[in-house]
Amino acid sequence: MELTAEHVVQVTRRDARTEIIAGITTFFTMSYIVIVNPSILSTAGTGMPVSGVLTATVLVCISMTFLMGLYAKLPYGVAPGMGLNAFFAYTIVLQEQVPWPVALGIVFWAGVLFLLVSATTLREWIAMAIPDSLQVATAAGIGLLLTFIGLQNAGFVAANPVTLVSVGPLDHRALLTLVALGIIIWMKGSLAFLTSIFAVTVIAWSGGLVSPPTEWLSAPDFSSVFLKLDVMGALRLALVPTIVTVMLTDLFDSLSTFIGVAKASNLVDAAGRPLNLRRGLIVDSLATATAGLFGSSAGTAYVESIAGIRMGGRTGLTAIVAAICFVPCLFVAPLVAAIPPYATSGVLIMVGVTMFQTIRSVEFQRVEIGLPAFAAMILIPLTFSITQGILWGFILHVVLFVLSGQSRKLTFGALALAGISTLLLLLENWNAP
Repeated sequence: MELTAEHVVQVTRRDARTEIIAGITTFFTMSYIVIVNPSILSTAGTGMPVSGVLTATVLVCISMTFLMGLYAKLPYGVAPGMGLNAFFAYTIVLQEQVPWPVALGIVFWAGVLFLLVSATTLREWIAMAIPDSLQVATAAGIGLLLTFIGLQNAGFVAANPVTLVSVGPLDHRALLTLVALGIIIWMKGSLAFLTSIFAVTVIAWSGGLVSPPTEWLSAPDFSSVFLKLDVMGALRLALVPTIVTVMLTDLFDSLSTFIGVAKASNLVDAAGRPLNLRRGLIVDSLATATAGLFGSSAGTAYVESIAGIRMGGRTGLTAIVAAICFVPCLFVAPLVAAIPPYATSGVLIMVGVTMFQTIRSVEFQRVEIGLPAFAAMILIPLTFSITQGILWGFILHVVLFVLSGQSRKLTFGALALAGISTLLLLLENWNAP
């Protein structure tokens, strides 16, 4: 049967309609970050205002998701990464007492380093040098960290001067977190996270637990954190390990998203490699650098994008539509500021569960694999530092292989990463703040 011009137009329109629906779906699956990221970064003590962080978050989502579609021609949404935002707020700013402008400078330089890696063959070298077990353990450790923060916000976990942590009071925060978890588990769809956040918030407003906003909309905030990063202050030697850690974690996150989603949705070339991987990683690196400029933690491609891909999104048009959908979010800062921290606890816990479940692939029965992975996983939540987990994981991987008589199996890349990790740990503790 011969295809007529009219038939081709109809097919094109149908494909475009599918891509638009897919883009809207992708937006809804990841739009929770517009609320969760400002909630984490503006947590008590960081000094970062909700309005400024929200504007920065949405700017990253709009600009980098659009670039992912236009330049990389891939149907992925981009936003500040979960885990890295907690690392930024709780470890770098609150625990290590790094001023937030300097922390934004760290994010910027991590993006620059990531760009250099993405644009060269270093990306393949690093990807091959990092054991799968440590990549998985890092993701699981970040999942535990997010869950711990969620449990703290919900009141399930409280500080204790003797045992460091203990059971907290089971008050309205815990009860509403259970409500949020119930909604997420029951809905299971693209709107589950957002629905849980707004349901808990409305209940809190109705019960007088928090005050609703006096106004619902406001102009974007370009005065508080936008371009307020301290680029030179972030170049202190003691902060180099943190820069490298942000870059490596971002690289892990990006590679796992691109590879995992591409294989699950057949977005691969004839050799089975993810389509346009180099361009996708370049966009991810730019998302991190521009996040530092805009006033947010590092950006990355979102695994939630698979929801839009399963709706039929196969091209960059899906990402472009998702980017456009984020534009109205620039004006909702008063609403976001009136959402209590425990309203996002259910989301943090469920994201933590999702990240942790990958740990089942680690061969814990082999001590040379299991112990470094366990150390990396457990050190992240216990030290509130992704840096410690990654660096000690690299070092223990080499040490355990040597002690078990398997040094010949170590690659040059593994040895190099262990050496670099040792140096970074020394730098971190030399002249550290």
